[in-house]
Amino acid sequence: MTDRFRITLGQMNPTAGDLAGNAALARQAWATGRTAQAQLIALPEMFLTGNVGGLLRSPAFLRDAYAQLETLARDCADGPALAIGAPWQEGEKLYNAYLILQDGRITQRVLKHRLAADEVALFDAGPISGPYVVEGLRLGSPIGADLAEADVAETLEETGAEVLLSPHASPYRRGILDLRFNHTVARVIETGLPLIYLNQIGAEGRDVCDGASFALNPGGALTQQLPAFEVAVTHVDLERSAEGWRVLSGDIAVQADETEKDYRALVLGLRDHLRKSGQRKLLLGLEGDACSALVAALAADAIGPDQLHCIHFSGAETFDAAREQAESTATRLGCTLDVVPLGTLQSHVGETLAALRKGADMPAGPASALGLRRFLLQTLAEERGAALLDSASKTDVAMGNPSAHLAPISDLYDSEVLVLSQWRNAQHRDWMNGPAGEVVPVATLADMPRAATTDAILKLLLEKHATPADCIAAGYEEAVVQNVAQQVFRAGRIPRLGLKLSSAKNTTIARIAAQKRWLDS
Repeated sequence: MTDRFRITLGQMNPTAGDLAGNAALARQAWATGRTAQAQLIALPEMFLTGNVGGLLRSPAFLRDAYAQLETLARDCADGPALAIGAPWQEGEKLYNAYLILQDGRITQRVLKHRLAADEVALFDAGPISGPYVVEGLRLGSPIGADLAEADVAETLEETGAEVLLSPHASPYRRGILDLRFNHTVARVIETGLPLIYLNQIGAEGRDVCDGASFALNPGGALTQQLPAFEVAVTHVDLERSAEGWRVLSGDIAVQADETEKDYRALVLGLRDHLRKSGQRKLLLGLEGDACSALVAALAADAIGPDQLHCIHFSGAETFDAAREQAESTATRLGCTLDVVPLGTLQSHVGETLAALRKGADMPAGPASALGLRRFLLQTLAEERGAALLDSASKTDVAMGNPSAHLAPISDLYDSEVLVLSQWRNAQHRDWMNGPAGEVVPVATLADMPRAATTDAILKLLLEKHATPADCIAAGYEEAVVQNVAQQVFRAGRIPRLGLKLSSAKNTTIARIAAQKRWLDS
């Protein structure tokens, strides 16, 4: 029986639905591990398919996935075992599984027991699986959410597991690494087993997985830490001692602060969206404000300034200062900017609309500048095969300016936009494709500090389910609170109040009445 065991970890970036491409990545990791004389090559949760959502209910897709698994097993027959996350069907049930490929076939499988909220509609919950054996070592693999509570890990320890290897596809959010450490330290203390946490990287939809995989020894000592937001194929060595198996010390990558992680997650999300969708260019309406300037900087860092084309629309509703700030942003970043006069077109469209309104009870007036901008940007994006960026922030959305298309900062309040802009102006990293220096002109940030009060009120209203009266009681000026609440109300963003009435019509009427009371409270 061996006293040393090497696991090659593939912290890699799969593409949703690209079975052949993801299998090719798995072969690359396996070849690296075989060269390094590893006994096991491990890949993250659901690595073969990526996050494909409802496509998992397609029998044809599942057949293709299983065929890829069989081919992958044959291709990796002459060498170490390969552990890979993939869907697994048994009868009418579909599981999130972790499959062990050895000797040209699928030899063992682990089924996920505790499903995350977004998995319940896709998968069936499996029974708690026991450990599997690779070259004499008994490994247990809690998959994803299986690690959040004690039962799965404790059952694995009780049934003979000697090491825990936990595959994940865990998205980034602020403070997530501390939460992961809290869960994993609890599991190693409860079980007395070393634990390897393997997370994938890459973006699919709104989720951006950050990697940052790590290994712990019993007691919670950190022995190895992979970088965040980077592909890494590396090795973890284990050694048997009198107290059991232990992870040998390896590299511990320095983790960035939360602001840098936020910025890098946004850059990776944009970069992956383009790469995985086959698009190579971005189009942005550059308004001369802080939000659009930050989005331009993110785009330049993601794909390079030469692939970013900005448009600034000038017209009756805009000012020379906005044009000058847009030009300053484009110059600092080195991207293309076209300034397009909107006034004449707005007038012509208004005349056309006026003709259509004849005889109708509709007000006359010029066409909406915002609507025209969006129409023109969408048309240009389609003609150029570019992805259209939206610069709406979470504050904008909450106050009635809904985001459309690809909206990188729609989860950031304006006060957070200010923090990220200031950070980017002061910092530059190797992974950024844009230039160093003050890429978000300070002039665009002039009004942003006042956003802190608005954002604080929005957080109370939207996240703490407070009423306007609660905000006033918290010390905010009544006129400011009412202004914010009115805009939130008009945007339809106030909480849906829980009402249990038999009639759907009456429920709607009662909800509207309750929402008005919320506004007037």
